[in-house]
Amino acid sequence: MYQVKAKKRLGQHFLTDLGIAQEIVAALAPETERVLEIGPGMGVLTQYLLQLPNTEVHAIELDEESVAYLRQHFPELGSRLHAQDFLKTDLTLFMQPPFSIIGNFPYNISSQILFKLLDYKEEIPELVGMFQKEVAERVASKPGSRDYGILSVLLQAYYDIEYLFTVHEEVFNPPPKVKSAVIRLRRNSCTHLDCNEKQWKTLIKTAFNQRRKTLRNSLKGFRFEESFTEEPIFQKRPEQLSVADFVHLTQHLVK
Repeated sequence: MYQVKAKKRLGQHFLTDLGIAQEIVAALAPETERVLEIGPGMGVLTQYLLQLPNTEVHAIELDEESVAYLRQHFPELGSRLHAQDFLKTDLTLFMQPPFSIIGNFPYNISSQILFKLLDYKEEIPELVGMFQKEVAERVASKPGSRDYGILSVLLQAYYDIEYLFTVHEEVFNPPPKVKSAVIRLRRNSCTHLDCNEKQWKTLIKTAFNQRRKTLRNSLKGFRFEESFTEEPIFQKRPEQLSVADFVHLTQHLVK
């Protein structure tokens, strides 16, 4: 049987364990109406997505060889197979919201996929995906953890995140050099933050770029209301702060 050759430049590692593929698809909410699979490769997830009774399945794939394989083996996808670069594509051109995201994501662009998810947070209620274990742990970690960082705060503001299970190297072809993990993100009830979101993001990134320092030192470049600068929060390090704490800080910036 013809096989697509994994391309290192695209970060391709094809999942070969069908049981794990079924588990990933089963993690989608039962009421999912539309789903977009990122980087389907040879369709190990696609075959099970297409079995979902009431779900419209789309797939987006950059690799021309994979696209040809998918057209041959999954002709029922038809025009719902999009030969495009996910990171450069306006998803609303072919996806009617709401729609979910699923995939065994290329590890070299996994953080970029998550940042793009935030751009579409009003359209995407759920993401289920395979990531490098380190990235999955970072995204799902809670305040106080050494893994907690910029992505953790930005995503947890709008999504509830579950670490579902760990996946070992030997179930991929070729095997990656790291363990993998599947996580699920489901949209929470937050529609907007009670602060300037652009300032909030800048504050978070600045704090975590000097994560060993207390906020009093890492946020020296920001002007806060004078009465607020003696608050105990400035003695903390960024990994100790929740989403609400960063919102609270942003509210007290001098306008």
